[in-house]
Amino acid sequence: MSLRVDFADVTKDFGPVRVLHGVSFELEPGRVVGLLGENGAGKSTLMKILSGYEALSAGELRIDGTPQRFANSRDAERCGIVLIHQEFNLAEDLSIAQNIFLGHERRRGWLLDDAAMRDEARRVLQQVGLQADPDTRVRELIVAEKQLVEIAKALSRKARLLIMDEPTATLTPGETQRLFALIAQLKADGVTIVYISHKLDEVERITDEIVVMRDGRFVTRAPTAGLSRQQMANLMVGRELSDMFPVKLPVAGAPVPLLKVEGLSVPGWAQDVSFEVRPGEILGFAGLVGAGRTEMFEGLLGLRPRSAGRIVLNGQQHSLRSPRDAAQHGLTYLSEDRKGKGLHVRLSLRDNLTLMDLARHTHPLLDPASEERALQQAVADFGIRTRDLGSRASSLSGGNQQKLAIAKVLQPQPRVVVLDEPTRGVDVGAKRDIYFLIQRLAEQGRGVVVISSELIELIGLCHRVAVMRAGRLQATLSAEHLTEEELIAHATGTH
Repeated sequence: MSLRVDFADVTKDFGPVRVLHGVSFELEPGRVVGLLGENGAGKSTLMKILSGYEALSAGELRIDGTPQRFANSRDAERCGIVLIHQEFNLAEDLSIAQNIFLGHERRRGWLLDDAAMRDEARRVLQQVGLQADPDTRVRELIVAEKQLVEIAKALSRKARLLIMDEPTATLTPGETQRLFALIAQLKADGVTIVYISHKLDEVERITDEIVVMRDGRFVTRAPTAGLSRQQMANLMVGRELSDMFPVKLPVAGAPVPLLKVEGLSVPGWAQDVSFEVRPGEILGFAGLVGAGRTEMFEGLLGLRPRSAGRIVLNGQQHSLRSPRDAAQHGLTYLSEDRKGKGLHVRLSLRDNLTLMDLARHTHPLLDPASEERALQQAVADFGIRTRDLGSRASSLSGGNQQKLAIAKVLQPQPRVVVLDEPTRGVDVGAKRDIYFLIQRLAEQGRGVVVISSELIELIGLCHRVAVMRAGRLQATLSAEHLTEEELIAHATGTH
């Protein structure tokens, strides 16, 4: 069952650009290894080489002492190496069972053995704690459920080495606990786990050791028990990273809130939700997956039908019919699905940035020079790192994509901005940059709403946090009452 991997001077070039520089270290059997580094450090590229999705340019990959060059991911899976992608690799129109066995179908003679595949799908779904019919189409699942299907699919491959890339990004605390129990069981069975995550509390809790990469190079490996989270973060960025959150500035007592919502209901998702956001305030929204936070705001902006609710922006009541309508009245929203709804990753940085505010760059025809000036300004203001201003959004790291997405929704100069999971899947350095950016928006007198599944993020950043459970607003806590225990108690109904 056990499997040993050695990276020996592994190098990877994409054209003239070298992204891995002679990486060497080993993965020992039956260990949980945290692979750490900022976005762009080379972690994912190295793991794609290990799992057969990319070919190395130089150096050697040895499996149990034997040099290997995998032609594709199926070659790697035959060796027992399986990668769970951070970006879902699922066919939306197929069922859960069909996705789990896609390319690995069970047969009975010439025919597909659908019954056997359904039974096996039920077994691995039960392992990951997903109560769903194997015949359910994947497009009907929420994001967290799709993540569990990805994990179940990997389990069905009988992995000897399992690579998990940000596996808990969309999971509830309960689902995360089940995943950790599963990792412990796999480790006991001799499976090697490579755990890639920017959530250092998880790395600290479940890994035996960490390997740190920076700028395509191996930096260090060390037992997890000997490092604090702060030391891990410093190793990742190559410098001291202190003061993760900005100092909270007091919110001025404005007579009129920027946004006031009364009795908002979104059928099937939210009932009778009321809240307000004041100038200079950062208001957080907490809750478990399925609590209705995202869907409530989608209803607010006209992306979903709403059955009731009064929406007041800058003292004026409005019936918002679409995100465009909302933006015209000073309210913009950044989706939690960065690559699906936040950005058009195949378009250029410039096209993405100006998409919500084309009128400003039209005199009367679209003026590319005006768009270019806006991009140069955004790159400077938001700290977007790119080698080429003319490149596609897909060429950016996750953190820089997120900065571009935030810059995009700020182009119409909104008074209120809603950021849904603004730091999901970004590294610790980019997280800090985004936190200080959010603080800067508040300092400018804007109202900022942050929807987040990371409680530490909400506690460190927000003036108040509204907690939702089962579509209803349970409580709104001020800064002096913000603790993980208090937030969890309200989110789970145990307060």
